[in-house]
Amino acid sequence: MSRYSSDRSVIRQPDAALEPRRFPSRADVPGQPLAREVDDVDMCPADGESPILGGILLGAALLGGCKNAPSAATTTPIQIAAASDLALAFEEMGKLFEARTGEKVTFSFGASGLLAKQLGQGAPFDLFAAANSSFVDSAVRSGACDAATKATYARGHVVLWTRKGSLTLRSLADLRRPDVKHLAIANPEHAPYGKAAKEALTRAGLWAELEPKIVQAENVRQALQFAQTGNADAALVALSLVLNDDAGVTVRLDPHLHSPIEQMLVVCRRGHNAAGAQRFARLVASVEGRRILTRYGFGTSAEEIVE
Repeated sequence: MSRYSSDRSVIRQPDAALEPRRFPSRADVPGQPLAREVDDVDMCPADGESPILGGILLGAALLGGCKNAPSAATTTPIQIAAASDLALAFEEMGKLFEARTGEKVTFSFGASGLLAKQLGQGAPFDLFAAANSSFVDSAVRSGACDAATKATYARGHVVLWTRKGSLTLRSLADLRRPDVKHLAIANPEHAPYGKAAKEALTRAGLWAELEPKIVQAENVRQALQFAQTGNADAALVALSLVLNDDAGVTVRLDPHLHSPIEQMLVVCRRGHNAAGAQRFARLVASVEGRRILTRYGFGTSAEEIVE
């Protein structure tokens, strides 16, 4: 598996990327609960102390050369299954984590529902960062992940994206225009951003009219690729994938048009490095982790993500 594996296309593959492969199951390894909430925690606990994930969205101090940090030579790479909307933010966070800890991180990005299915089938991921809570709950019910470690880490937002120099769209209603022939969204059945896109179009009274134009992608990152490559005229995608993109034009949707995209992570039981997963989860919840997420458009409330 590549260090930063990306998403598999189901029609016309713009970037020939890969879907996280299915892994054989192995005996469950008891999870290590992330038990107590604190205002400030150290990514390197004292000898004999279990790593702890701070309370939901609480700041945590980053590792700074502490004596009991594991070395890359003696630890197994941390395998993280992450929602596609996290691709840019987590790749940056992964580099920071590796620089600070010396531990290697491997990401498999995909639709949250498909990743949860893989976990249920025995995929040995150490951490699951989903784009909503329901697929985390599904992974917990299957026995793949530890319910005691669940934590909400961000709220996502949907935007309408078009290529610069193509169509000028100012609202969802503009999607009714005859020159908009194809609109890409992620599959609503297993991609939270696809579900949110469908909800937004439905609440805006547009779904029935626009359904013939809809092109469903495997995940939200692929939906963006369809629009980027001209396979679709526009796409409803995650703000996190396009906030720093100069090649397109975005229109932010009213977050009240869809259910909140409350993104949740959980440490899993069938991987080989639960302790490393806990350390990465603590980075996500730390002050510096929050800064990275904010740079990519994630918030903790609707108000934080609407200009």
